[in-house]
Amino acid sequence: MIETRGFVGAVEAADAMVKTANVELIGKEYLLNGYVTVLVRGDVGSVKAATEAGSIAARRVGELISVHVIPRPFDDTEKLLEHWSSHKKAQNSHNL
Repeated sequence: MIETRGFVGAVEAADAMVKTANVELIGKEYLLNGYVTVLVRGDVGSVKAATEAGSIAARRVGELISVHVIPRPFDDTEKLLEHWSSHKKAQNSHNL
């Protein structure tokens, strides 16, 4: 996960993450006060490389708030993350 203040930094982070490593962009969440979180999935090494690149990219164009990697999420956490995956798939099928 990468959290930024502002949309441009979040887009830049997401773009850098998917270009840097074999990760899947699973979602974004708009929070209060202009905060945006983008989430990716993949193996731990790929996600760490992706979030490192994404954080550098976000800092370059905006304000980076936080970066966090959850290796092997707990089952309940996994269910929360699946919400973003299924929501993304539903949105994509509507856009076709």
